[in-house]
Amino acid sequence: MSVATKKDLKGPDMAPGTGLEPATSKLTASCSTIELPGNVQYSYYSIFFHFVIKLRELFAFFVQPNTERRAMEEKTIQIAGSITVDELSQALGLSVTELIGTLFKNGIVATINQRLDFETASIIIDELGLKNIKLEKKNTSTKTSEVHRELSDKAVDRPPVVAVMGHVDHGKTTLLDTLLDKKTVEGEAGGITQHISAYQLKHDNRWITFLDTPGHEAFAAIRQHGAMLTDIVVIVVAADDGVKPQTVEAINFAKSANAKIIVAINKIDREGADIDRTKADLSQHGLQPEEWGGDITMVPISAKMNQNLDQLLDMILLTADIEELKADIDIPAEGLVIESHMETGKGSVVNLLVTGGELKTGEFIVAGSTYGKVRTMLDWKGKPKGKATPSVPVTVTGFKELPNFGDRFVEVKDEKTARKMALLNAQAIANEMASANVTGSDLLRMMNVADNSKVFNVIVKGDVLGSVTSVVDSLKMIDTHGEITLNIVSTGVGDINENDVYMAAGENTVIYGFNVSVPINISKMAARDNVPIRTYKVIYELLDDAKHEMENLLDAEIIENDTGEMKVLGVFRTEKTSIIAGGEVLTGEAKAGFLARVVRDKQFIAEVEVTSVQKEKMDVDSLVAGETGGLALKTTSKVDLQIGDRLKFFTRETRKRSL
Repeated sequence: MSVATKKDLKGPDMAPGTGLEPATSKLTASCSTIELPGNVQYSYYSIFFHFVIKLRELFAFFVQPNTERRAMEEKTIQIAGSITVDELSQALGLSVTELIGTLFKNGIVATINQRLDFETASIIIDELGLKNIKLEKKNTSTKTSEVHRELSDKAVDRPPVVAVMGHVDHGKTTLLDTLLDKKTVEGEAGGITQHISAYQLKHDNRWITFLDTPGHEAFAAIRQHGAMLTDIVVIVVAADDGVKPQTVEAINFAKSANAKIIVAINKIDREGADIDRTKADLSQHGLQPEEWGGDITMVPISAKMNQNLDQLLDMILLTADIEELKADIDIPAEGLVIESHMETGKGSVVNLLVTGGELKTGEFIVAGSTYGKVRTMLDWKGKPKGKATPSVPVTVTGFKELPNFGDRFVEVKDEKTARKMALLNAQAIANEMASANVTGSDLLRMMNVADNSKVFNVIVKGDVLGSVTSVVDSLKMIDTHGEITLNIVSTGVGDINENDVYMAAGENTVIYGFNVSVPINISKMAARDNVPIRTYKVIYELLDDAKHEMENLLDAEIIENDTGEMKVLGVFRTEKTSIIAGGEVLTGEAKAGFLARVVRDKQFIAEVEVTSVQKEKMDVDSLVAGETGGLALKTTSKVDLQIGDRLKFFTRETRKRSL
């Protein structure tokens, strides 16, 4: 072992003959001390504690920066053109609800999945006062799936794609049922559309493609997706209910998608229907009826009574004619993914909407980061279809994996090209994700969140990818004021399986299934491992259950109510855990079971419990203001109660908190 000090170094004090030369330096060690040159002795313990102090200083410098250093830290967030509200909130370390609130204050009504452009994100960061946040654009030149084609001279007319949107229970699905002469409302869980459904009908020998989107607030992502797919948005508003939150949301989605808007004022046959009032409500949100000098077509209808539906269809076709909707058919097929799910024996089942070219069975197509060969193709009625032309919805099988709803698909010549393009798209998707450097402030914030909040672990399984996305987004929107951290352990499409139970076991994880089933063997396995599985067919019931589970994790609220005050006039006996004293009640009352704080000269001394109350040597229920009497007090340790002290009585109860 060698120990070096400053005296071991060459210098004036180390001249020959001083006895301090390295050659003659002597080092002896024992169990308690180290003798260094110059007869300097250091305890092992002192060296150890010196090392600990230095280590703490280093820790404080790197992990616990002071206010000045924290203010100097700069965080860079890189985004590719646009970023979703959810992604931006995570990059900024804010809750989704807080960011949406800030957007709303700035006149932007946004949902968790709404994309913000670079300029909007910059403005919001400035509005939040985050001076140390720097926003940068990221290069995403590798992406190949986004193709914007200019129509050629050979483009042909195509059917209009119409999204039917509006508030829940305003009659969207009933309208489509009547138009298509089918019955689905009774079969929908809770009478609420849970997915996007695509249909076609013929009117005046011309085809119209309809998309039915969910109206419940939890399905905002699907509704926004539906609006982006369409040429025309029919907003259904009940004449007896007026404009509702999802109505306003549908209007905003339609405007952001640059789609033409037609309003169907439904339920005009009901008592209390007021068409003019409904028009006035809509005008408050920027939709001026044509008859009032505006440019929005509004058609009063009754979907249930089949009233004025032909007029609505005429208006849709007239709007399509004005827009001159066309598409090329002599190009490789392309379009958008409407929905996707897994089916036993079929694998990936994907609903597509063709926007250009002609899609045929046997062709290779790429959608996002996955690809496949079209094995089977069915129309919206489930009948085999050889090819699909623009604006035609079809259901295909053959994808290697499930594409995301909203992904663009394109036809390619062979599997090699498809595989290469899917890989390039996967790289582009990775590049598009917002990235940010992690600063010391972020580390401290994450440590504080970990220490101060409780974690709610969930696994989400759904029948289709769009529903899974909506469930996860809605769970993130539950505001827990930072006390509960939602941890999405896993998501997937299909029935709950053995792997889901394995992931949930021992982690206090709840498995939520939406429109999926649980095999008997999986139920037995989950019961054995104490893994809760909850399945629902209505999304708001699932969200209510999750909210209840989060509330159970909240610490109970402690409520204290002041009940009175007594001045101590005598102390008769003091023991280790009890006191007998007397006094006069100044305010309120003194009662057995009350708690009391002992206060002397405005200083808190101890907390005690009243076990019994006496007046004139008789047990009584209570003493009220102006009365004198004796109290038996229970203490946890010996308390030096003195004459003149004040006993401030109160009750304490715990109350379950809610979100």
